[in-house]
Amino acid sequence: MEQKLHTPEGVRDIYHSECRRKLAVQRKLRGMLYLYGYQDIQTPTFEYFDVFRKEIGTIPSRELYKFFDKEGNTLVLRPDLTPSIARAVATLFEEETFPIRLCYVGNTFINHSSYRGRLKENTQLGAELIGVDSAEADAEIIAAVVDGLKKVGLNEFQVTVGHVDFIRSLMEATGLDEDGLSEIHALLSNKNYLGIEEILEQEAVPDSVREAFGILPELIGGQDVLQEAKKYAHDHAALKAIDRLEKLFHILTLYGAEDHITFDFSMCGNYGYYSGIIFSAYTYGTGDAVVRGGRYDHLLEKFGKNTPSIGFAIIIDELLNALNRQKIAIESEQRNLIVYTDGTMEWAISLATEFRSKGKRIELLRREITDRKENYVDYGKRTQAISMLYLRDDRTIDMVNLQTGEEKIVYAGKAKK
Repeated sequence: MEQKLHTPEGVRDIYHSECRRKLAVQRKLRGMLYLYGYQDIQTPTFEYFDVFRKEIGTIPSRELYKFFDKEGNTLVLRPDLTPSIARAVATLFEEETFPIRLCYVGNTFINHSSYRGRLKENTQLGAELIGVDSAEADAEIIAAVVDGLKKVGLNEFQVTVGHVDFIRSLMEATGLDEDGLSEIHALLSNKNYLGIEEILEQEAVPDSVREAFGILPELIGGQDVLQEAKKYAHDHAALKAIDRLEKLFHILTLYGAEDHITFDFSMCGNYGYYSGIIFSAYTYGTGDAVVRGGRYDHLLEKFGKNTPSIGFAIIIDELLNALNRQKIAIESEQRNLIVYTDGTMEWAISLATEFRSKGKRIELLRREITDRKENYVDYGKRTQAISMLYLRDDRTIDMVNLQTGEEKIVYAGKAKK
């Protein structure tokens, strides 16, 4: 017997109800971004290696899927959509001076270790606001995240906000070399404060700096944390960062999003291209962030357009995990079945055409006279259809509600008494 092929490690097939839920979530989120004035963009699934080179500040080269074209150029499957969009904007909107609002959905590919069932291919849906450096732009992006998560049914979630300049000024105050700072950055990303304390003690870092790092676990919370953080700001850039966060919070109250905002001054960002506020959204039912984003004012410079930018990506697969575990229903288009015989084919097609013209999803199934109705009922329930019209040659219809099991017989459009 020939062995069946299966998917490689870290990728999987998505079908039937799960796929329908995923597409429904994407439609809702995109619809919300359209309300904010964002317009669609699509970029290639693979790009030249230079788009994601080390200097760009994306993921390590060893985690990229690399291959070659006929000319010997190194190509990579995109691990992150933001550099792709930055490259496209620098080319397509080179002379544009007004703000550019773009949204997208696409798959990303990262060749990391598949521990805890971690996927190597993920779907991301996000938005980029290009050409504006202001607290208003920061707030618009975060408000869109809050509204989007609410739109798909989430209520219990928090958007955790930090600022690169605050943590960067603290790291620079340590006086450590590049390797030492990279180690501190990695420990901060994992919230390993004990590891940081050990390094700072070994390197004889000033007491004031060690005290500031020691207080980081407490600089997490609501608006009150902003005032507390000022006591540990080591330079003007750090104070400016806090001032920006204060303005951001004020504007978010105008959007009505303040209840979902938490500040965390230990945040340092996953990508090297972040340059201002950074944020992640968390909810229960998943072990990772469902949204990541931040400001990247210098990324487009690397592609030839000097303009500030901010954006976010919703990790759709993580969001779906959370929705499933929180048992949040996702409304999607309802599917209906029409089961017919050779003698009722014209009638079935006429009914299907009429229903489809009204926006109803209809699947036609031809049956033999000897087929059992129960087989089609089982199929409908298994594939999560909601109703079935079972056409008979005597021009009667067995109408079956596949959700409740209720049945009734209709003669020429009239229900049997």
